[in-house]
This record gives sequence, structure tokens and C-alpha cells, in this order.
Amino acid sequence: MNAPILKLFGLFLVLFAALAAMTSYNSVINADAYRENDKNSRPQIEEQRIHRGVIRARDGSVLARSRLQKSSLYERRYSQQGALFAHAIGYDYLRTGRAGLEREHNDDLTGRRSELTSIVDQLRGRQRVGDSIITNLDPGAQRVAIAALQGRKGSIVAIEPATGKVRVMVSTPGYDPNRLDDEGVFDKLSTDDANSPLLNRATQAGYAPGSTFKVVTAAAALDSGEFTPQSMVSGKSPISVSGAPLQNFSNEQFGMIPLTTALTKSVNTVWAQVAEKLGRERMSEYMTRFGFGSDPPLDYPDGQMRESGIYDVKARKWIEPDSGRVDIGRVGIGQERLNVTPLQMATVAATVANDGVRMKPHLADRVVDVDGRTVERIKPEQAERVMSASS
Repeated sequence: MNAPILKLFGLFLVLFAALAAMTSYNSVINADAYRENDKNSRPQIEEQRIHRGVIRARDGSVLARSRLQKSSLYERRYSQQGALFAHAIGYDYLRTGRAGLEREHNDDLTGRRSELTSIVDQLRGRQRVGDSIITNLDPGAQRVAIAALQGRKGSIVAIEPATGKVRVMVSTPGYDPNRLDDEGVFDKLSTDDANSPLLNRATQAGYAPGSTFKVVTAAAALDSGEFTPQSMVSGKSPISVSGAPLQNFSNEQFGMIPLTTALTKSVNTVWAQVAEKLGRERMSEYMTRFGFGSDPPLDYPDGQMRESGIYDVKARKWIEPDSGRVDIGRVGIGQERLNVTPLQMATVAATVANDGVRMKPHLADRVVDVDGRTVERIKPEQAERVMSASS
């Protein structure tokens, strides 16, 4: 064999090896990424033939189930409660993709426990059947929460303190998941910037926490040992905070008052002074303990959640609480560019109610197979001890 042919053979051998390596990398290493890519509709088309599992509320009532379409071999997803649990449960259509629990627990709902199990089932000729999800959501409490919002834009989240079970997740305005697959409906809702009905305000919207944040400041003050419930602080108004005047609501005067009274009466000037005394580093430490500055550990799609903290709108970036550019006094009363989700503040409230222990919030309680046997139970899990029980 002459030299040119050997060189050509060697070149083809190298190219073949490179092709084999890239193919193996994409089919093995990147398999999950390609499968979960929103632009890859093939897995979703294949999964339409699978009898998708049911999603139920804590009382057993059906929240979402699939029905076989007479006009095709595919199933269509239906929300049994209309808009009631739209944002928490989400949707699953070829036209729109997936969102909410439908996306987060897709492997469970399509019965994909493991690749080996899937292969064995196929060899045996078994039709893959999805498992069902029993959630922690309470239909009665959900209805009460929606009624309380009275049609206004907003969100309500309720978490069971001792377990982290999410009992209520409401976001308004909402939408009817059953209509999303209709021609033009999803596009119309997606471009409704004035109302953003597809946005889950519980996990994606940012609000100024205001006086609700004083609970965080109070926890830091007491747990650090810098203050006691009886510590006396001046409640005069206005005072200078970071070189700018700060006053109480209606400029009300209080004089020297204990922290307990300052919290119940929500005295701005007291809590601004407390935050300044604690300093940026200590306030930053307790904010981190409560979960600020990190993605929520919720069983919900990462793309539908955001962190909470101090956000500079002009610079479009998050700012660390211990930064020298932060007015820590105003942080202490829930101002100073604080931008938080309802889920985060519900976590704060649940942590205080649970004697200072922050639990990981979770929407799903357990996964059950088609025969009703529990495949997986989501056990309560401690995220962090934020403060002592005595605080």
C-alpha cells in the first residue's frame, strides 16, 4: 500500500473516530439535556402515547388527568379544576410544551423510573404507564386564597411550618389550562404583558417586602444576642438613615419603646436603627440563612423560579447585602431595592413558626404507581437552622 493511500486511510480513521466520539458524547453524556430541550418535540410526541399519571390534591381529588382522543392514538391532558391550580400544576401540550409540576415530575408521570426498567418493559411488550403524583395542595384553602385576592394581581403561598408542605400556591390573574391547546390562546396569553397571566407570581414575581421584612431583622437582632425583646430603642420620627431622612407611618412619634412593641406597631425608625447596629455582614448572614440570595429548593422547574434579594434595576444585577453600596438601615425595614417572591416570604414566616428551623418547601407528597402502591414518599427535609428556638 503506497504512502498517499495510507495517509488517506489514516485521515478517514481519525474522522470516523471523531464522529463516533461526538455521537457517543451526544447520545450518552448529553442525552438528558437533549431530551429535556424545549425545542426537541420528539420525546414529547412519543410520550403522548403513554398513559400519563394523574395529579391529585391532598384530599385525593383529581387536579389533572389524561384522556384518549377519539380522533387519534394520543392522549390529551385535562385540568379537572380549571384555573384553580393552573400555576402550581402547570400544563402539558405538544403546542405549548410543559410547565409547573407537569414539567418537574414528568419522569414520574410518564413512568420513566430508569432506563433499564424501560428497556426491560419494552422487551416484555409492556405498555409504559405513568405513576401518579399526590400533592400537598389543599383545594379548600386554595379557593379561600383566590377569593381573598378579589381579582387583584398578586399571590398567596401557605407552607406548613413543621414539614415544608406547600398547602396553597395562588397567582392571579390566572388562566384555564384546558384552553391553552386551542389555536391562538397560548400566544395571546404569552403576549399579554399588562396582566402576564402565565407568570407564576408566587415563584417568579418580585415585590418590595416592606414591613414583612422586619421579621427577618428582628430574628437577626434577637438571635445574635445584640438585642433582647425588652431592649429599648428610640422611636422618634424622622431620623437620618444613611444621610437621608426616614420617618414612621404618618410621622408618628413613639419615644423609647421595647422591641416587642416596635414590631407589633411596625415602627420604621426603630428597625432601621437596629439594622444599622447589626451591620451589613450580620444582616447578610441572616438573610442567607433564611434563603435569600439562592434559588428556592422547591420541586418546581428552575426556569419558573427566581431568587430573592437586593436587585439593582439600572445595573440589572443582584447586590450582596454586605456591599458598601447598600443602605442597610432601609434594608432592615424592607426597602432599599429589596425584591422578593411570595414563596420566599412564606418561607420566612414558616421558619419563625417552626422555632427557627427552615424546612425545604415541597409541592408533591408522594408518587404512587398504577396499583396505588407508594413508589416514593417525599419526606420533610430541614434546610437550615436559622435561629434558636428561644429567639
